[in-house]
Amino acid sequence: MKTISCFFPNANTSELKNAAAVLQENEFVEKIFVEADIANELGGKAEAFSFKNYTSTKSIKALAEIVTTDYVLLVTKATDIRFGQYAIERFTEVAENTGAGFVYSDYMELKEGKASVHPVIDYQVGSLRDDFNFGPVLFVNAKALKEAVAAMTLELDHAALYSLRLKISQKSDLVRIPEFLYTLDETDLRKTGQKIFDYVDPKNRAVQIEMEQAATEHLKDIDAWLAPKFDKIDFADKDFAKKASVIIPIRNREKVIEDAVNSVLSQKTDFDFNLIIVDNHSTDNTTEILANYAKKDARVVHVIPERTDLGIGGCWNEGVQHAECGLFAIQLDSDDIYKDEYTLQKVVDTFYKENCAMVVGTYQLVNFDLEEIPPGIIDHKEWTPDNGRNNALRINGLGAPRAFYTPVLRDIKVPNVSYGEDYALGLSISRNYQIGRIYDNIYLCRRWDENSDAALDIVKMNNHNVYKDRVRTFELKARQRKNA
Repeated sequence: MKTISCFFPNANTSELKNAAAVLQENEFVEKIFVEADIANELGGKAEAFSFKNYTSTKSIKALAEIVTTDYVLLVTKATDIRFGQYAIERFTEVAENTGAGFVYSDYMELKEGKASVHPVIDYQVGSLRDDFNFGPVLFVNAKALKEAVAAMTLELDHAALYSLRLKISQKSDLVRIPEFLYTLDETDLRKTGQKIFDYVDPKNRAVQIEMEQAATEHLKDIDAWLAPKFDKIDFADKDFAKKASVIIPIRNREKVIEDAVNSVLSQKTDFDFNLIIVDNHSTDNTTEILANYAKKDARVVHVIPERTDLGIGGCWNEGVQHAECGLFAIQLDSDDIYKDEYTLQKVVDTFYKENCAMVVGTYQLVNFDLEEIPPGIIDHKEWTPDNGRNNALRINGLGAPRAFYTPVLRDIKVPNVSYGEDYALGLSISRNYQIGRIYDNIYLCRRWDENSDAALDIVKMNNHNVYKDRVRTFELKARQRKNA
């Protein structure tokens, strides 16, 4: 019979009540580690272990030292966990049958008393982002745990659990059980449009630095890390009528498109530019609005594709391949506006200054009235010239606005999807070329109820995350081949 040690950091008695009752009765469970005062209260299999979380290397190593069982059940969130029928047995069975480093499962969640399903997604080699959601219950093979801990060389205060997961994944599979094996109380009731910016909140800077260190070590371990050596670009060799083109893919944005167009046409530059708007068969007044702009200003190029199967990425291809596209193609989402009239000049200057094939700026989150909303300025300072393209495999986005050296973009092509196409481009371009950064705010990202990611359900969020993980998998494999 296999044995299990269970760990509950920073949990109080009420949160442990339901889980502890199941674990005390389970024949596989040998020990339940909790804080000393709670251990005395629970009795039975409960033992004292002093720790607040799994984020420090010190805590992880101390945990590994006291484990004498075959498996370790780690609960990573202080909340009420209610295990389903034979859930512990199911975790054990799958772990035994697969030889996984650890297994995790789908779960149910209670939000304000209402139960709903929360499926998670399968882990793949490109699932490197530090906020990958395994759920708060990890069932870990003790041997894999100890081997991974022995390989941990970094002294971390915030990223130890992330580092542990990466180390385990180097030698073992991380296996998802597509069954709802437990229920938890979910207290974070924010919409997805608010949660997606948590990882770039400036107050988490110290955490981000450590996460980068752990990811960098992992990429070196698996030979996917790229040294800071980049292909050079000779901008003078290209013959384009315009120096730059702003490209806006759009469909049914009659409420906001005039603001976006005006923010482009008001730009002050020492070069010629135009605005290419790819109108993806709008059914509201967007098409009429754009047609009027095109009549009044020759800089406005209004394109309606012949194809009807285009996503945002496909619309970008239409704009980039257009004969009037300039040497540099610069992004503006139809919801957003440039901060002032100098954005284009700053972007183009950065291409020449840093000899890069892509430039990413800094943006500010604002509401529809252009008032700042949390977390405010998103500068992606985790991007460094030497290690940015490696760290890009860890984070879930590169920032805005994004701009591209058109010949490179025409060669690579944009994936014909409506989510993650810009991230896929950034990874692909950064494999060979430097990506320039502007850390001054040059872009206003307006958040409102009609944003495409304002309030996604779990199925759509999972689809988005699976796609980005798959893109990372493609890129990681390409970098390993490049190094080989």
